[in-house]
Amino acid sequence: MASEDNEVEDHRPLVLIHSLSSFKLPLQDRLITHFRLFDSLASPEASSVRALICVGPTPVTADTLDHLPSLRLVVGSSAGLDHVDLAECHRRGIAVTNSGDAYSENVADYAVALLLDVLRRVSSADRFVRSGLWPQMGEYPLGRKLGGKRIGIVGLGSIGSEVAKRLVAFGCTVAYNSRNKKPSVLYPYYANVHDLAVNSDFLIVCCALTNETHHIINKDVLTALGREGVIINVGRGALVDEKELVQFLVQGEIGGAGLDVFENEPNVPKELFALDNVVLSPHLAVLTPESFEALNEVIIANLKAFFSNKPLLSPFQQE
Repeated sequence: MASEDNEVEDHRPLVLIHSLSSFKLPLQDRLITHFRLFDSLASPEASSVRALICVGPTPVTADTLDHLPSLRLVVGSSAGLDHVDLAECHRRGIAVTNSGDAYSENVADYAVALLLDVLRRVSSADRFVRSGLWPQMGEYPLGRKLGGKRIGIVGLGSIGSEVAKRLVAFGCTVAYNSRNKKPSVLYPYYANVHDLAVNSDFLIVCCALTNETHHIINKDVLTALGREGVIINVGRGALVDEKELVQFLVQGEIGGAGLDVFENEPNVPKELFALDNVVLSPHLAVLTPESFEALNEVIIANLKAFFSNKPLLSPFQQE
């Protein structure tokens, strides 16, 4: 019986878990039912492995791929894949997937929560009460209403679409910018982010980070958004020119910001710490038990499809 079990075990496809030491794939034990796992590029199995799971922001470079001559699939565990050399994967005929819809609802919830927090001053008001200032200073300054405002969404992919649905329910007007106009979408489309900012009260940034989108939120965009404008970033830190944003916030040239991501994580510009119109979060918009469960299902589905020669569930597509 033992030898039969081992024989069945040996027929499980081989998969490499590619991870930085500080990151661990959630619910990894469920993968063992379907796949034989190993985690070292120096392992003898590296020369024959055909599929790799990239955990979090672990880099997949040309050097990484050189260690894996038989590789044909990189399964990403994040929505963005700026840490993966996509051009090199394409050149070598390696397919790449991301988290698909696994995180979309959770990140959309968080984006709206950050926007509400900035507008209604929830975190700042909490600090006001906890520090004992209410009895001394009386009423707290007024916040602002969300309903009826014009929201510009930068990146109307899976996450951006979920953000839009939530904000429409608040009575907001939505417009968007993406790499291309989406024929099935009725929201107004702006081909460049500057024009979107001119016609928006607030911007929510949730596109992928690429060479083209690096610092897509720059000085000109911030100026176009104006003194009452608010920036929410749940994408990648480098989508926003952080030095310019800090200057605009410190000088009162923009109304506020809600930031879950930063250019040099975990380091955050200290100038932001004292600003009550800024809400800071340690890159956790995706982190819920439900998102990990959904991610696990997406990863397993992509791997099963690959080893069965079926279409992948979530091939990466730039928005």
